[in-house]
Amino acid sequence: MGFQAPGAPLSEAARSCLTRARSALGEAAATTDPARRYASAHVAALWSTAALLAVRSRPSVRRSQRNAWALLAQVVPEMGEWAAFFAAGAGKRAAAEAGLRNAVSAREADDLLRDAERFLTLVEELLGVPSQQPLPGPAAKAS
Repeated sequence: MGFQAPGAPLSEAARSCLTRARSALGEAAATTDPARRYASAHVAALWSTAALLAVRSRPSVRRSQRNAWALLAQVVPEMGEWAAFFAAGAGKRAAAEAGLRNAVSAREADDLLRDAERFLTLVEELLGVPSQQPLPGPAAKAS
């Protein structure tokens, strides 16, 4: 069941968040640096969450909760596992953004990129937005 009424226009805020999520995924897919890929993929998941919350939550609820992952689990309980998953990676993202090159492995970055793409696709489906094609990874660009 989608959260948007069929044919209902998506708010500009939600549309902007989805665009930013897609852009962050593009940045993640374009880099071969695992730390940047991980951080960008995690940020994409945050923008995906913001899009969903822009539709599903009231501004007063958003202001009262500073943690996007906790708010996601509260407002959209069926997304609780995703919220816990991305919340668990927040420390690694912070370490990667701080420039700690060994904060994440290439495998972790690749896995998070795939998970963030899946998450964005799910959010798009829940919002009734046509999903985009998966982005090519760094390996696909090298060929």
